[in-house]
Amino acid sequence: MRDEYDFSKGERGKFYKPDATLNLPVYLNDDVLSVLQRKAKEKGIEVNELVNDMLKHEIGQIK
Repeated sequence: MRDEYDFSKGERGKFYKPDATLNLPVYLNDDVLSVLQRKAKEKGIEVNELVNDMLKHEIGQIK
């Protein structure tokens, strides 16, 4: 790394997007993923839809 950097021509906020959403990756164990993939295939839906439905159900149970 350099001791000093020149930011004199930098533009503040050039890449700032106030309405941007951040999608965090979720890493599942291999055995969990295989079960979810099998269930999603049986239902004819994507894994992310199955997981979201399961989480929504769990959130409803918590409330």
